Amino acid sequence: MNGDGGGRLQPDPRKFAELLCDWCLEVAPGQQVLISSTILAEPLLTELHAAVLDRDAWPHVRAALPSLAAEFYRHARDRHLDGFAPLDLAETESVDALLGIDAPANASALADVDPALVQRAASARVAVREARLARRWCGTIWPTPALAQLAGMSDDTYAQFVTRALFVDRPDPVAEWRQLSDRQARVVQRLSAATMIRIEADGTDITLEVSGRAWKNSDGRRNMPSGEVFTGPHERSANGTIHFTVPTGPRGVTVTGVRLTFRDGEVVAATAEQGQEYLDAALATDAGARFLGELGIGMNTGIDRPTGHILLDEKMAGTVHLALGRSYPETGGTNVSALHWDLICDLRHGGRLSADGEPVVVDGAFL
Repeated sequence: MNGDGGGRLQPDPRKFAELLCDWCLEVAPGQQVLISSTILAEPLLTELHAAVLDRDAWPHVRAALPSLAAEFYRHARDRHLDGFAPLDLAETESVDALLGIDAPANASALADVDPALVQRAASARVAVREARLARRWCGTIWPTPALAQLAGMSDDTYAQFVTRALFVDRPDPVAEWRQLSDRQARVVQRLSAATMIRIEADGTDITLEVSGRAWKNSDGRRNMPSGEVFTGPHERSANGTIHFTVPTGPRGVTVTGVRLTFRDGEVVAATAEQGQEYLDAALATDAGARFLGELGIGMNTGIDRPTGHILLDEKMAGTVHLALGRSYPETGGTNVSALHWDLICDLRHGGRLSADGEPVVVDGAFL
């Protein structure tokens, strides 16, 4: 943990940059690496620039002003909402690896933006998003005061929390992620023979078929921090109701207490204690938005409480999450959508996940 010159603690940016280059992206000589964030991530961006060069590769750093995300929606014309800049696609298709670093100045910057506009722009950028996913990519986070406030922590406490979640507090972070990868591989092996998954908790009883679908080990290569195993359930198999007890804040909009009821895979009832407008807009994104694209189980013990940030919260040990929308093709999932929204259910207080009737996770702990 380092100070940033103003007294605030932060993860060691050099150690973090090395982890991202060597474990997440495996940067190789001659590669072009596109690195995107805001200027608030300057310490990490500076170290990444040096680390990529040290590996004989080309760094392309894009450091945006934090206010521009909201400004886009205030000034966008139909052209901008229903399409994308050709340069965005050309740049994405020209690089070997992409790294996105979330470092907002205001976690609620888009709270006043019509959710329908956000989904409209997302739908228009499917080609760019698919091009990104076809390359080596990773998404990560840099602690900012806005994210600390979202998590209900002081700046220093939040920085320490993120450092632990990244395993950057350990002498050899790469070795720690390799160990987590090995543990998760054993869980993948156990679940790969499963046919039916059942999730039970307060207000939750839902079944999903996963036979023939591939379980994947998310060990920090794509998200950092990570720590989950996931698959793509059969698109027409979800039946029952699930209560997502962990608040979520997609694009700066707080959504809490989501309850979804599925019949033959499709959402037939959807309510939220807060954020109903966003939930309705998300489900209306396209035909695939009312079906599931992912089932995931969190396994990162360094993440022990909700923070309001999906990247962290969906990896929290003792939780399970379902994603509305796009499937990951590598799991065998076939759902197509511009939406991919992870919603999280905490199993640590009376919940369980079973595979073919055999308990796998009880009260948040693997058996």
